[in-house]
Amino acid sequence: MKVWIHIIALIAITAVNAWAGDDTPTALSNKEAIILVQDHANYLWTLIAAALVFFMQAGFAMVEAGFTRAKNAINILMKNLMDFSMGSIVYWAIGFGLMFGASGTGWFGTSGFFLSDFTPDGDPWVLAFWMFQVVFAATAATIVSGAMAERTKFTGYMLYSIGVCGLIYPIFGSWAWGSLFNGSGWLEGLGFIDFAGSTVVHSVGGWAALAGAIVLGPRIGKYLPDGSMRPIPGHNMPLGALGVFILWLGWFGFNPGSTTTADKSIAMIFVNTNLAAAAGAILAMVTSWFKFGKPEVSMSLNGALAGLVAITAGCANVSPASAVIIGCVAGVLVVFSVMFLDKIKVDDPVGAVSVHGVNGAWGTLAAGIFNIGGTTAGIIGVQLLGIAACFLWTFPVALVMFKLIDKTIGLRVSPEEEAEGLDFSEHGGNAYPDFEVSSYAQS
Repeated sequence: MKVWIHIIALIAITAVNAWAGDDTPTALSNKEAIILVQDHANYLWTLIAAALVFFMQAGFAMVEAGFTRAKNAINILMKNLMDFSMGSIVYWAIGFGLMFGASGTGWFGTSGFFLSDFTPDGDPWVLAFWMFQVVFAATAATIVSGAMAERTKFTGYMLYSIGVCGLIYPIFGSWAWGSLFNGSGWLEGLGFIDFAGSTVVHSVGGWAALAGAIVLGPRIGKYLPDGSMRPIPGHNMPLGALGVFILWLGWFGFNPGSTTTADKSIAMIFVNTNLAAAAGAILAMVTSWFKFGKPEVSMSLNGALAGLVAITAGCANVSPASAVIIGCVAGVLVVFSVMFLDKIKVDDPVGAVSVHGVNGAWGTLAAGIFNIGGTTAGIIGVQLLGIAACFLWTFPVALVMFKLIDKTIGLRVSPEEEAEGLDFSEHGGNAYPDFEVSSYAQS
């Protein structure tokens, strides 16, 4: 306790001296001490935020496992484990350099591969910054797995995780965020607003997920011969709900952590993040109640996630009242988007395209519409350009990647393996050995 009192006293004394404008050698050293304390606080906050975003991997795993059938739970867990594990290695080797390396063109970085910007006697900020960015890269990759759940080969999955973390995500990230380190993106140079990644992270993941779901095709039995849709309910909604709450918690690292600075600005970002999520959950519940006659749980949970995705772009530059409006629109939008994708027979078991792709685009547009400093046609135009650029880069490249995987090692498991369940056919295991009598009964 005494140690903390001495530390607080020292900070107070040095702060008073610095603010008093004293230019004596002692005062100068005190100013340096204050800068050092702030610098250490920035490191600490950035790494704590990175840990919160890492914990979102558990949230995604729980959501995806809960929203799908029991016979595929191990497969979901393995995919989320490999998302982060393989994503970390490929982002260290290639992705970070492409995204934040020195760039003379504004299109991609050309330095910093294998963390070569770091030397033992150099500035260690690159390590803290890399740690915060790698958890974002893994988030973009894991979004894809939900839309392709229950019918994707594990080997094919690992290949496209490499593609997302090593190429697709970093290239667009360089366009929008390159100057956060050594780069300079052409899109951010125009004034593009995407503070924490509604488009950079979530729409990239969502549009890649759309491409994967199209190439794969729907799960067996999802759409009947007469064209009608047969619901395939998830096996454990409490698990899915737990995942949503974990993601909600993790978002308090995702959005406020994007400041990479421990200062007062994070307070409004926390509030905006929470309000948008709450509004999204409420409006998705109301919308599903109106459409289906009951307050549907999966839609309500996805409404919270839709609100979180939508506020991610503008969390630092919109008011709390605007955050509520953004979340409300997201909650309605996610319900109708899920219904639309089902109508055109795009099978997305967890609603990833609707939550992340569609609401990532809405949130990015909303960041311009509700900008606290005022909006103009030019601001809106740049936001629309960023949304379009993301889709025109991500979707075609992901589509080609998935088709190449499909034509080479194969992307989809056999009908027999799909009916048996990927837990057994891909991993030789069973998530619930004491309860599951026959996996065929769940197909």
